[in-house]
Order: sequence, then structure tokens, then C-alpha cells
Amino acid sequence: MAFQPVLHAEWIKIRTLRSLVGGLCAVPLATAVFSGLTAAGSPGSDPLFSAFAGVSFGQIAAVAFGATAVSSEFQGGALRLTLSAVPDRRRWFAAKATAIALPVLAVGLLTGVVTLVLGKSLLGADGPTWAEGLRGALGCGVYLTLMALLAAGLAAVLRSGTATLGILIPFLLIVSFVIGDLAAGGADLLPDRAGQLVLHSARDGALGPWTGLAVTALWTAGALLAGARSVRRRDA
Repeated sequence: MAFQPVLHAEWIKIRTLRSLVGGLCAVPLATAVFSGLTAAGSPGSDPLFSAFAGVSFGQIAAVAFGATAVSSEFQGGALRLTLSAVPDRRRWFAAKATAIALPVLAVGLLTGVVTLVLGKSLLGADGPTWAEGLRGALGCGVYLTLMALLAAGLAAVLRSGTATLGILIPFLLIVSFVIGDLAAGGADLLPDRAGQLVLHSARDGALGPWTGLAVTALWTAGALLAGARSVRRRDA
């Protein structure tokens, strides 16, 4: 079977599951709300991150979307039915990853633009310039996409959305910050901290905005490769 029909089938699954549609809608909502609260409260010394601080919460919705989109295949024998129609497991997993990435990227870019406009309106003269703001908006979309795919790859390995979220959410909200306080610059190599460098005005370390995203992309690629290997080798 060609790739496009498989991708179309996976997109139908995503847009017809309310939990997935709700997860996508939560990405811009959570990001904008928490970014607005930060900007209206105590914005801090970094004008770009003051505008995009809510991405730390919006990424949770993106992670939940990626994990749920994959883990739903392991419930009720759904994967066996899928593979009976698409025997090539690598092609199916590539289509699943693409069907996750495209809507998250579109929503992520929209989230970045909305958050930037909101942040500049609330921060006024203390907000980021348009040049760095647009870099942040683009980086926001790419970062959220990478985190959703990271969760998708891990869910394919664990075969459980609950287990995936049980690992990633505490890591993103707690562990990463604790390690960051203890490990100084080494924490910039963690997937979330590296990727969020694109949302900061000042460069404070060896990585820059785009090299930080590249580090996150390497983590994501590793998770997807592990997920593809698991799908290929394990029984459905």
C-alpha cells in the first residue's frame, strides 16, 4: 500500500477521536493563558520567555496528544486490525508519526503567533522585539511538535499512554528543573530545556536557539527509532 492512503487513514483516526481533538485545542489555550498570566504578573528579566512562559504548560497537552494517538492503537486489539490492512509496520508507524506531527506543527505555529501578540500587548515596551518574537513563534511550533513526537515514540515502546505520561509529565514539571539547579549547564542537554532555549532572549551557555532545538530533535529521533523498532519486533 502507498504511503498517502495510510497517512489519510491515520489522519481520520486522529480527527475523529474527541480526546485527541481536545488535546490539540488545549495546546494554544494552556500556552496563551499561562503566558498571559506571567506577562501580566511578574514578567522577569527575559522579555522573550516572559511572552512564551506558558509553553511549559502547553507542552503537556502536546505530549498527551502524541502519547494518546499512539497508545490508542494498543487498546482492544486495534493494532492487529490496523496491521491487517497495512502489513508494513514501518510504513504504518511513519504514517502515524506524520499524522501526529502535521497538526501539532500547525497548531504550534498558531499558538506561537497568538502568544506573541498577547505577550507584546501585555508587556508593552518590556516585551520582545518583533524579530526575536517571530523567532520564538516559529521555535514554539517546532518545539511542541518535537515534544509530541517524543511522547509518541515513548508510547510505542511502553504501549501505554498512562505509563508514558507518568514518566514525561513529572520529568517536564519537576525533575528537569531539579536537575537544572544541580547540574548547571549540563541540564541544557535535556530535551525540554534544550528546545526551550529558542524561547529565550539571551544566550546563556554553549547551545544557541537552533542548536538547542537540534538537541531536542536528536532525543525525538531516538524515541521514534526505538518506537519503530518496538512496533516491528513485538507482537501486535
